[in-house]
Amino acid sequence: MRLPSWALPSDALTQRQRRIVILMALASMSAAFVNTLFTQTVAYAADEFGVATSGQGIGAAVVRWGILICLPLVVLADRRGRRPMVIAMSWAAPIICALGAIAPSFSLLVLTQTIGRPLGLTLDILIAVIAIEEMPKNSRAFATGVLAMFSGIGAGVAVTALPLADIGARSWRLVYLIALLWLGVAIALTKWLPESQRFEKHHLVSASQRISSVASLRRNLGRICTVVFLTNLYIATASIFQNRYLKEVRGYSAALVALFTIATSTPAGLGLLVGGRIADERGRRILGATMVPIGAILLALSFATSGIAMWVIAIAGGLAFGVSYPAMAVYRGELFPTHVRSMAGGIIMTAALIGGSIGLIGGGFVLDTGISYGAVMLWLTIGPVIASLIVWLRYPETAHKELEDIVPDGVVTNL
Repeated sequence: MRLPSWALPSDALTQRQRRIVILMALASMSAAFVNTLFTQTVAYAADEFGVATSGQGIGAAVVRWGILICLPLVVLADRRGRRPMVIAMSWAAPIICALGAIAPSFSLLVLTQTIGRPLGLTLDILIAVIAIEEMPKNSRAFATGVLAMFSGIGAGVAVTALPLADIGARSWRLVYLIALLWLGVAIALTKWLPESQRFEKHHLVSASQRISSVASLRRNLGRICTVVFLTNLYIATASIFQNRYLKEVRGYSAALVALFTIATSTPAGLGLLVGGRIADERGRRILGATMVPIGAILLALSFATSGIAMWVIAIAGGLAFGVSYPAMAVYRGELFPTHVRSMAGGIIMTAALIGGSIGLIGGGFVLDTGISYGAVMLWLTIGPVIASLIVWLRYPETAHKELEDIVPDGVVTNL
């Protein structure tokens, strides 16, 4: 069966590139599962431990602050290579996250995920770096979308396992044990993942070039970090509290929460493929700037509606975010040279998680005062709207350019 053109990359991929896409897709599933685990189970763990909504928000924020663990790891990936760090994270993240299954308190559950989740985030950052470095110039956004689609499948495994939480007050712990299944991916990566060719070619630079690049990073990361900070004020809050909203306000069981999450997020996979193809062929900037606020407003409205309307609006919002994601995510690697690309990804991820932490803490306290979920989420859409204006006015267009033409290796330009 011949696939439609929007489901194929614009460039013909070599055998090596196809193998890397497959391996990175598997790794994306593993990383997404461990990164989704706490988000999906926190409401049920909180019930066992007697933790309020504000406490859940604080716990989720603390887990996000574990991102500080990522920074030295991604710097090491710029020095020693992407392959060894990807392999190490693919083993460590599932094992440590699985320890949540035996946590005797909410604090210790948070501790295990504060360590394990950042290892999964480090894996996620390096997956994106390898994909951007290995893909041809007209297929980087498409590959980013494909990996995000498989990431969604990995997250979907966590969501699909959520009905286990309905078995009993402590049965949410079974979801954490499933993390150990992803060690199979670690075995595959250990056997077959090659080192990035761009890393092997360009990572060796002089000390003066490295110092100059770090100084430029502080200047040039501003716009990207601001955008991800503002966007994640909303996204993190909506994702964490969606299960609580469905459970408390709509009276959904764990099985129905899982069904809602899968049904409303699956169409986003189509958006990822279409959005990646459009971003590669027509450009990233305008696509990202228009679809992000549309997706945010639609998803916020799903917190203010009920019945079929809630499902339809949530599907439309997820589809809009799916279309926007490849265009926005590919910038995180394109605008930086090889020898600091992983570090830049770590800093950007840190900004995103700081924004998410602030949204979670603030959103949790406001919700505990009795203000409706719909009102809180609609106010938080101000963040994505401002972010879209920054993208529209300040982001460059990078489609159809080799990485070295966007930013020469050894130099971080003022874009």
